[in-house]
Formats: sequence, structure tokens, C-alpha cells
Amino acid sequence: MKRLCALTGLLGFAAFAQGQVGTPKISLEPCRLEHPARMLAISAECGTFKVAENPDLARGRQIELFVARVPAISLNKAPDPLFLIAGGPGTSAVDLYTSSAGPFDRVRRDRDIILLDQRGTGRSHRLDCNYETENVFEKFNEVEVGPANRKCRDDLSKTSDLRQYTTSIAVRDLDAVRLALGYDRINLYGGSYGTRVAQHYARKYPKATRTLILDGVINPEQVLGPAIAIDAERALDRILKRCSKDASCAKAFVDPQADYHTLRDSLTAKPVRAVVAEAATGRPINFDFTQRHLSAVLRFASYNDDQAALLPLSLHLAVHEQNYTPLANQFRVFAHSLEEAFAYGMHNSVACSEDTPLIDAAKLDRASLAATHMGAAQVEQLIEACADWPKGVVDADLHAPFKSDVAVLLLSGADDPVTPPEYATLAQHAFADSKHVIIAGHGHGQLGAPCVDRVIASFIKAGSAKGLDTTCTGKLSPMPFFTTLAGPAP
Repeated sequence: MKRLCALTGLLGFAAFAQGQVGTPKISLEPCRLEHPARMLAISAECGTFKVAENPDLARGRQIELFVARVPAISLNKAPDPLFLIAGGPGTSAVDLYTSSAGPFDRVRRDRDIILLDQRGTGRSHRLDCNYETENVFEKFNEVEVGPANRKCRDDLSKTSDLRQYTTSIAVRDLDAVRLALGYDRINLYGGSYGTRVAQHYARKYPKATRTLILDGVINPEQVLGPAIAIDAERALDRILKRCSKDASCAKAFVDPQADYHTLRDSLTAKPVRAVVAEAATGRPINFDFTQRHLSAVLRFASYNDDQAALLPLSLHLAVHEQNYTPLANQFRVFAHSLEEAFAYGMHNSVACSEDTPLIDAAKLDRASLAATHMGAAQVEQLIEACADWPKGVVDADLHAPFKSDVAVLLLSGADDPVTPPEYATLAQHAFADSKHVIIAGHGHGQLGAPCVDRVIASFIKAGSAKGLDTTCTGKLSPMPFFTTLAGPAP
């Protein structure tokens, strides 16, 4: 879940110092930050920061941004904190930290961690859409994105100007919070969509940016949407080929790619009846498992290596034993996790303003899309969903190339289905002081990979990528493939 939402949040806090004269201050009080699943709570200092919803109308509607600081352990802490920026777009920085706090423990020894829920997410005037998917299993095949998004637009527009929830506005909020907390320079961690926010902040506020950690990198010049299905297919192909080259996996399943294509073709022709247990009550739910359900499982299981480790087994059981329960249960987990994590109104305001207007439907590579399990449906639904959504504020240079003196650490998974390493390689060209780390067999988001916490802490401490020791990442391996439901081979 932390890597999906690795598609994951703007978390950051700074050492609480004196702000500039005339700069609004943020009053912070002791608080507890809860894990999304209430598995733990973290002591912090929390407050709200009021800003104009439309920055050009200072006396217009005001919204409150939720800010939290997790204080450094050292009393002699560094003056530059680490801000965390979540992905999505649409997820919460606070949720990112509470579900992934461990990897930041080394940084927190000497630096505050600052968490700012980006406007429209978490506790910062969250923009939720009620898509009325009580039975997500059956209704997953009956999505009418146009009418559902128009209803969401109309509901949210009663209390929000949906044009004001874009990256270009968010970086202004971020810098206002930096000033209010009294920091001269900050470090930023951005995951997935958060890498776009972090890079745009560095573009707009270079003197305030000390370092960037970009995890699952989006190149600023890139338009998201047209290649998502193709990138997802390539990642799946890499995972299944990795199984074929693994002695235990190849022995157990012989040809996982053949299983994939057989299952995809059979479900396209005819759905099968599957059963899962409802998470809250345990009651059985019977539903038609279709090619669309399969595509969702294949895509989201590819996000991280522990879910990917189940794919060859799940495909094999479905094809050779007509046992669809493992695949159906994976769908159940992903569907409910996404529904709870994302503020879809904010997601729409970003996607429909920054990417979709730049997609030319007539120029889509439909032949390549048709060869994927996702097909053209994803990008077509994105275009349909955005047809009637208000177009927001977008800086003219959001997608422009740029050059920066800021030190940057770029992290990629070799099997990432949404931001493959090539995207980070392109983004790296903007930075003279940079290091790109690619971790074999891993998917989207490297935050939880062993030793990455040491690399991040060393990078921030040095303030430079020059001479950064990343040799430990070359020794990492993904989760072994499950050869039975009991687990990997001995």
C-alpha cells in the first residue's frame, strides 16, 4: 500500500525558528498522528495554516492546510528539515509518513520531518468524490466516468474552486509554510507524483531548495496518460521473464507468460464466477471476475515486489486449477486500499489541468495499446473524465526543461510499471549534481528497500550526490516468487 501510494505524499517539517518580519506564523501543538489502518500512532506537533484558496484573491475564500512536524531526536539539530511530498496525485503526506516512518528514522536523528497535506488531500480541505461503488466487485465493469465525474464536480464546486488545486498552486503553499516555520532552506522527498511537485518547487524556489530525493520519477517534460498501459505491460513482461529465469519458479510454473496470455484471452471471451470474503465481516461475496479485474490485479501487483511474487502462482492456479480466489483476493485488497487513500477530486484537478489537455487522442498509438492488458480504455476514460472538469492554474513552465544546481538523488525500480527508470534518466539531465540508483527486481517506490534509508540519510547529510556510496543497493534482490500458497521454495 505504501508504494501504491507511492503512486505517495508531501510530508515535511522544518526546525521551528523565527520567521521573517511580517510573515504569518504557524502555531504547533502536541498531537498524535495515526497510521491509516490505526496500527500505530506517532508523537508530533500539529497545526493549521490558513491560505487563500485563490492566491490572486487574498480576501476571497480561505482554506486550512494541515501541517505537522515530527521533531528531530538531536537537540543540536540541523537547520534544514526534510519535507515529504506524497504521490497520487491525491494522497496524504501524513498517511505517507505514518505508514512509512521507519525509512526516515536516520534522517530524523538530526533533522525535523515536516508533513504538509497538499491542498485537496488528507486534512487540507480534502476533495473527495463519492462514486457510489458500494459493490466495487460487480460495478467495476460498469464504470461511467463522465456522469460520475460531473456529479462530483457539481458537489465539490459548492464549497471549492476546483481550478485552485494544481501543482502550480501547491508549490506556493509549500513555500508559504516554509516561511511561516522560519526555514531558509529545505530538503524534499517526493514519491511518484510528488516528484513533479518537488522538481517544480526547485524550479520556482531554487535558493530555498537544498536537496531533492525523487523516488519513482516523473520527468517534468512528460505528459502522463498515453504510455501508462504500455509501461505497465513492459513491467509485467519483466516480472514474468524473471520468473522464467529463476530455477524454482520456472520448475513450478514452466511458462508463466503463456499462463498470462491464456487467462487474458479466456476472460476476454467469458468471465468466471469468483468468491472473496468481505474484509469487515468475512461474509462471502460472489462476483464475475472479468478481464478488467485481471488487468487491475496485474497492474497494481506490479507496483511492489512482494505482490509481484504472487503473480506467477496466481496465474497458474487460475489457468490450470480454475482457482481464481488468489487473483480475486488481490483485487479486493487493491480496490479498498485505493478507495480509502485517494482524494479523487484533487486527483482530477491535477490530471485534468496538467496532463489531459496535452493528450491528442488522434495521435495515440492504438496498436501498441491494444497489445496490452489495459488497452486504450485507461487513457480514453481519463480523457472522458476530464471533458467537463474545470481546467486549473498551470504555470507556463510546468512541463518545460530546466537546469538546476540543486543536488538530487533519483531512485528507480527496474520493474516499475508506472515510472520506469528511463523517466528518471531523462529528468536527471536537469541536474549537474545527481545520482541515479536503479534497484533490480523492484517496482514503484524504493523507500522501503533495505539500505535505501542509509543512502538517503548520507545524501542529505552531505548535501551532495558526489561520492555518495550506493553499493549496498546493488546487493538487493526482490521477494522470491511464491511456488505454493505456503510461500517461496525453501
